[in-house]
Amino acid sequence: MISSLKTVSNNQLCLNVLKTSTRSFSNISVINNKIKSSLNNKVTLNKINIAPKKQNLNVKNFNQIRSYVQGSEVSFKGIKNFISLKDFTPEQILWLIRNSLEIKQDIKNGKSLPQYLKGKTLGMFFTKRSTRTRVSSESGWAGYGGHPMFLGKDDIQVGAGEPWKDTSIVVSSMVDCILARLGGHEEVETLAKYSSVPVINALTAKYHPLQILADIVTIYETYLPNWRELPTNGLPLPKLPNLKVAWIGDANNILHSLLVTLPRIGISISAATPKKYTSPQDVIDFAVKNSRKNNKDYGEVSFTHDPVAAVKDCDIIITDTWISMGQESEKKQRLIDFAGFQVTEELAKKGGAKKDWKFMHCLPRKPQEVNDEVFYNPKRSIVFQEAENRKYTVMSVFEMLMVEAKKTN
Repeated sequence: MISSLKTVSNNQLCLNVLKTSTRSFSNISVINNKIKSSLNNKVTLNKINIAPKKQNLNVKNFNQIRSYVQGSEVSFKGIKNFISLKDFTPEQILWLIRNSLEIKQDIKNGKSLPQYLKGKTLGMFFTKRSTRTRVSSESGWAGYGGHPMFLGKDDIQVGAGEPWKDTSIVVSSMVDCILARLGGHEEVETLAKYSSVPVINALTAKYHPLQILADIVTIYETYLPNWRELPTNGLPLPKLPNLKVAWIGDANNILHSLLVTLPRIGISISAATPKKYTSPQDVIDFAVKNSRKNNKDYGEVSFTHDPVAAVKDCDIIITDTWISMGQESEKKQRLIDFAGFQVTEELAKKGGAKKDWKFMHCLPRKPQEVNDEVFYNPKRSIVFQEAENRKYTVMSVFEMLMVEAKKTN
């Protein structure tokens, strides 16, 4: 695969390069050239930053594709860590989503991946159980040629009381990147503060940004599968249709991450939680500030304690566990508090969800959260597609931190 092509002076060569490309090029420049079609259409090419995937490329659809590449290049200069999606602009988030979609197609097509991480080690701190996060992260880093090193709490001295500050200083001197699935959000913030290498938040009690990237990729695949054919208006991806997400469940890290992310890419969200369960005020304030209330291009944000009201006119219903790891002692009371919050066809119909609504869940799922009729219905549930996308989105984050953020121009 060609990784960098400084100047293309021949129009046909340019088209051939784009046709054979399956990933973005880091730098392709075309100066003062025009492509002429048999219909005498002319497309002036200036600077191409991202090439499209392999497809039936011609002059007619090239004009649509270039609507993004002529836009401002998305830069990650100065980005060191991936802690929360609120730290990233809408354009940067959409770049991560587009790159995830491209990575997925490359893998599905059997394309050899660039070995960006050859000879590099990922230190993986896990103090909580994991299926999707661990498998996606290990296989994703290895897919780029790197070596993932799993470090459970009983494998390192943190389990015996060594502070995260000391652990971060020491381990970051020996690895190239750290991915951490921890408890309190302050733990990953400490890691990031004292680490000499990039730190990725793979889950804390406050945020789970990797999961939300996978959710958005799944939403694009479901509601805008023809995104390549649509104008992007200078953004990395076309805007999604005017979608509404209904959250039915706990005020947890998934909801917090959805709140600080979805509205800024134009998706509205209505969150229903039991009365005693609310998101931190800083999360609520950020979501409201960055909503349609202040920006017409953003999604609406609303809060309620009534799940029936939340699903009104929604396109997607999302829930998660009612009892997160570490909350097992609260199980009895939580089951009482969450009565009426199970996602069912009856709930969706009663609340007036759209006829073709979809269901999402980050997994693992328990029957009290969503019944089998919804969870295993292929016309409703997109949870396994959502889970698979965890791999491609973490790979996109790896590429962003280890390649894009290190570019000097």
